[in-house]
Amino acid sequence: MIELIRSARRLWKNRIPSQAVIQVTDRCNARCPQCGMRVTETFPRSTLPMDDLRRIIDHAAEKGVQVISFTGGEPLLLLEDVAALIRHAGRAGIRFIRTGTNGFLFARPDSPGFEARVRRTVEALASTPLRNFWISVDSAVPEVHERMRGFPDVIRGVEKALPYFHEAGLYPSANLGINRNMAGDPALSGLDGSGHSPETFYHACRSAFRRFFDFVIDLGFTAVNVCYPMSVEEPEREAGLNAVYGAAAADRIVRFSRREKSVLFKALGDMLPEVRPRIRAFSPLCSLLALHRQYADNGGPAPNPCRGGIDFFFIEAGSGHTYPCGYRGRENLGRFWELDPDRLDPDRLDPDAASCLLCDWECFRDPSELFSPLLQVIDSPFRTAARWKNDPEYLAAWIHDMRYYFACNLFDGRVPPDFKRLKRFSPQSRAENPRFVAQSL
Repeated sequence: MIELIRSARRLWKNRIPSQAVIQVTDRCNARCPQCGMRVTETFPRSTLPMDDLRRIIDHAAEKGVQVISFTGGEPLLLLEDVAALIRHAGRAGIRFIRTGTNGFLFARPDSPGFEARVRRTVEALASTPLRNFWISVDSAVPEVHERMRGFPDVIRGVEKALPYFHEAGLYPSANLGINRNMAGDPALSGLDGSGHSPETFYHACRSAFRRFFDFVIDLGFTAVNVCYPMSVEEPEREAGLNAVYGAAAADRIVRFSRREKSVLFKALGDMLPEVRPRIRAFSPLCSLLALHRQYADNGGPAPNPCRGGIDFFFIEAGSGHTYPCGYRGRENLGRFWELDPDRLDPDRLDPDAASCLLCDWECFRDPSELFSPLLQVIDSPFRTAARWKNDPEYLAAWIHDMRYYFACNLFDGRVPPDFKRLKRFSPQSRAENPRFVAQSL
């Protein structure tokens, strides 16, 4: 109840619940081609000092930040430190605390000490107030995922480890970064210049997402999240992006044209209701609809702008400095503990900061899309009602998301799913009609 009151107060002040993504380290031991922090990259690696991290957390709590994510690199290379930081954040009053792993500790599940290693990790995390824990999974084809990550037999290790987490009251989420290998379908190799029609690419994408979700459900996951493609191209750089977060790469495996993105997001949005009754699937339908429209020609109303630099912030491991997000690297805000987020002018560095749509970082874009309608209702209820009347598709998606999120206990990773509640969200079949697909693409 206290959290709801705090959130209501922030909404009334034209703010939404704040979050800080803290890159504890940029050290990593995986070989992922889709990430610039992979172990084969040669650059000076950094880890933020614990004193600085505690100072960031204390200031965040003092300023009303409600969500903290500890990311990397690979956070669990520093398991004891990360567990200590999670406990510190909990004592400071931050309720929504998240971290995750590339899965390295689940490799070679038949090796001596595997069970002891997993149990030690589970105990370290489950003894903290950690709310959400993610495990990266790149493909529904185990061999493909293991080749991409460089971790032998890791999928079988994940399957073997999940019951330990569940027994301890921690329900990890599978984290998919959209890539062309996610289901091994050759039609995902490309749309532009490939000879594939939009309809062919759409059905290949939809099939790939369905196969991936079926795969992680069969592994034993009870929650799943999708990270949107992050490849900062030259037009985005010219528009103001200069990534300080290395979780992006120029590799074609995560590079999609605007036309491909419009189809990708539509395919995911159309398919997602099929799996929502079976697994807690976070990706908001309203956000996917907005992204599809953003990249489609004459796609409809513009998405709601990202709240990066207004309510959301990224702290980078190398310098320890704060940025509006991991990709607006030209807007260095300095030390987080020297900032008062509520007093920052959104237009202070970039005249377009208050309407930024430059990247598709779902950590910030998804919650921005989810909360913006509430801000609009408070700010201008009649104009918002008129907008929704003219855009019933978006309104229906947003309402569906809100109902679903409460049925999922706001994706609380410390409780199991209530499948009786999730079954109320039946699949939508409107996109099964090929004529609909052809017209909408």
